[in-house]
Amino acid sequence: MTRPGFAFSTRFRVRYAEIDGQKVVFNSRYLEYADVAVTDFWEWTGIGAALGATWRETEFHVRRAEVDYLKPFVLGDEVVAYVRVERLGTSSITKRFEMTNAAGHLCCVIEMVSVNVHLPTGRPVPLDPTVRAFLKMLPG
Repeated sequence: MTRPGFAFSTRFRVRYAEIDGQKVVFNSRYLEYADVAVTDFWEWTGIGAALGATWRETEFHVRRAEVDYLKPFVLGDEVVAYVRVERLGTSSITKRFEMTNAAGHLCCVIEMVSVNVHLPTGRPVPLDPTVRAFLKMLPG
């Protein structure tokens, strides 16, 4: 299944541990779904193989996440998560996630800003030029 503006998607099922008494996914799980999806996204891009240590030494921390809950996922739903890089800042990446059910109904939109940080100080640092160049070449 494709979605306009997205070259990547991944799929997974809602599990029992992710639901409440009404069999609806807990709100906090949507950010966990984004984490699963972005992990698959980075693997799909091939950035680790292409940039090696430069990518492995790049560290992102979530600065802001905005979640728009449109339709709940329920037990047994197949989640289709679409991911793209929406914007590159000096030290940040904004990613957009659109999550649908298997029927294609949009259930959730997440905009997440992650900041590249220097781990010893925890301070933002500019994206490495090779990381920036790679990310600019991504489709969708």
